This record gives sequence, C-alpha cells and structure tokens, in this order.
Amino acid sequence: MQILDELDRAATRIETPCGDGIMVWRVWNAGAGSPLVLLHGGSGSWRHWVKQIAHHAPRRCVIAPDLPGLGDSAMPPEPHDPPHSARIAAAGLRQVLGEQRAELVGFSFGANVAGHVAAELGDAIRSLMLVGAGSLGMPRNAVPLEKVRDKAGEARLAAHRFNLHSLMIADPARIDDLALAIQERNTVLARFRSRGFANATMLKQALARTSMPLCALWGERDQVAFGHIPERIAAVREVRPDAMAEVVPNAGHWTMYEAPEAFGAVMDRFLRSGGQAVPA
Repeated sequence: MQILDELDRAATRIETPCGDGIMVWRVWNAGAGSPLVLLHGGSGSWRHWVKQIAHHAPRRCVIAPDLPGLGDSAMPPEPHDPPHSARIAAAGLRQVLGEQRAELVGFSFGANVAGHVAAELGDAIRSLMLVGAGSLGMPRNAVPLEKVRDKAGEARLAAHRFNLHSLMIADPARIDDLALAIQERNTVLARFRSRGFANATMLKQALARTSMPLCALWGERDQVAFGHIPERIAAVREVRPDAMAEVVPNAGHWTMYEAPEAFGAVMDRFLRSGGQAVPA
C-alpha cells in the first residue's frame, strides 16, 4: 500500500541486538522534540500505528520498533515472555534515545511490554499510555479466529476480514484495503506467540513499579475487554491510583486505527497535560 511504502521510505532504520539477530526500529523526524515511542500489538508490527505515525511524525520525533519475533525483528532467546522481550526493547531504546527522554505508548501485547520497559527505564520515560491492555489479572473474552496460513486468494482475504472484525475492528465497514494489507503483512512475518499472556498479571505487577504519568485507554467496543472495561480500569488503579482512564466511543480493540481522530485527541490531551486529567 502506498502510505505504508511512503512511511517506510521516510523512516530512518536503526538496528539493535536481539538474541542472535537484530531488533529493527524506525524513526521519523529525529530530533524534533520529545520522542514518541509506539509499541505495536501481538502478531503485529510498526504498521499497527500507521495512522498515528502519519498524524504525529510531521511535527515531532516518532519511534516505532518491530518487537522481538515480530515484523522485521529476530526471535528473542528464551524465555519467550513479555518481561524478556521488554528487556531487549529497553536496551534497544536506551541506544536509540541516547540522553533523551520519551513518551511511551503500547498497544495490546505492546502495552504489556511497555509497562515492563517503563518499569526498567524509570525516569527515561516521561509518560506511559496503555491501549487495549490485558495481563491485568482477569480473563479476556473469547475471540474466535480463522486460520489464514493454509488459505490463498479470496478465501485468505475473507479470513483476514473475519479476524479483523472478530478481534480488532468493531465496525466492519471500517475494514478497508489498508487494514487488510497490514493484517496480511503482519501475519506473514509473525513468529512470536503472545496470546497466552493476556490472562496473566505481568503488566499489573510491572505498573506497580512505575511512577510516571499513566493513561489507560480502551475502545468502548474492544472485543477482548467488552463488558469488563470498568474492572480493567480498577485493576490498573489498584496499583496506580493516579492513573487516567479513557474510553473511546464506538471503537474496537485496534482503537487508534478504527477511530484515529478520537484516539489522537486523547493522546494529544494526555501528552499536553503532563498526565493530569483534562476535559475533552
């Protein structure tokens, strides 16, 4: 897709160690203010953030890696779990940032990793925003998915469309060609399996070790959390009573893609506020 190709060409590629291979980072507009670091979701890549990169990169530095075992990054050594992926990502982020401090945002599995990165890097992280976070000590909703790898042509596209509606995008009318292209590319490149960590408490434990401003956000129709978003907010506030919480109306799990303007407005308010609640 043209927008993906254009963003990829516009980025500076940085490589940091990941096991026997590399972790790949893409940087846009380097040196333009406090960096915004975006961690993608499970079975994903930097492409999960395409609409927010396009929105933020013209006016500030944006950094989006492929997490270990996903996208263009190598598989990490064992154990294959969020804390270990986060240690690799934190070491890489130190190298990418140098002496700078960053705003850190993580989506889904990337929210889990972001919590651990924030706990490890401490004051190097100005603020932390979690999108569609799990691993807070409660079960996720059952989400049916179709196998894709054994399909081709229209059957493969139909499976992608089913999976996007089942897990990622609440309104099927918003599943466009770009979403399908991102889903296809991410599926082809994904090797690290992250779904097994969603019911754990790893993120909650990591958040207890953080103190930077924190915002937790869900789409109102998040397929993984629907019907239980208040309990998830309560779980976050159990360890971080000061956390902001936001719910984006009529959006599913992939909130920043399905409702990019509403999501971007929440992010902008949070970043401007320094972590203090600000009315819309």
